[in-house]
Amino acid sequence: MPLHVPPAPAPALRSVLTALGSPTAVREARTPSLRAAQGPATPELPLPVHVLDEITPAGVTATRLAGWRFLIRCGERAVAAAETRLTPDGWAFSHFFEGPYIASTERALQQAEKIAQPYQPRLLSFPGLYMLTLWLHGDCAADAATGHPAATDILVPLAPAPPGIAAHLPLRVAELLPVLTHRATPAPLPPLPPLLGSPA
Repeated sequence: MPLHVPPAPAPALRSVLTALGSPTAVREARTPSLRAAQGPATPELPLPVHVLDEITPAGVTATRLAGWRFLIRCGERAVAAAETRLTPDGWAFSHFFEGPYIASTERALQQAEKIAQPYQPRLLSFPGLYMLTLWLHGDCAADAATGHPAATDILVPLAPAPPGIAAHLPLRVAELLPVLTHRATPAPLPPLPPLLGSPA
């Protein structure tokens, strides 16, 4: 398999397993699919979630690690996801959720498995554009918690994607970033009308 899924921090995985084993945590989750799931639910495919808070005109793309996301599989399909976050005491379970990004993430990973070149899969969020992508990082040996998108890395926008961005169309960072930079740059304000002269 060309995808080199990075190992999640052991405390992050333990926190998800503990939450899955807690009837209270599952019952209080806002995920009907998880509450209704029959049989054991297992966390799979841990992906580091990186956030790109700002895209500058110069193309600077510093990212920060926001957490680890696990797809929760029950039977043949993922029914939900679990998010973990870093706290002062280490990795901790944050919440369960479901929605279109679950199936979209699975689909994007299946697409990526058909690419001949090996990649390290990550998730990259663009909060300012309400956009989430599968980030295929070319350096498979890299620390999954650090780094920034290289020009040759591939981004696969997940559905629902912002208007004008095609979901599930893999693009190199060098191709997609200029489009996102343009989207993220506020339009210049129109010039102010000239001030009227003071009355005589």
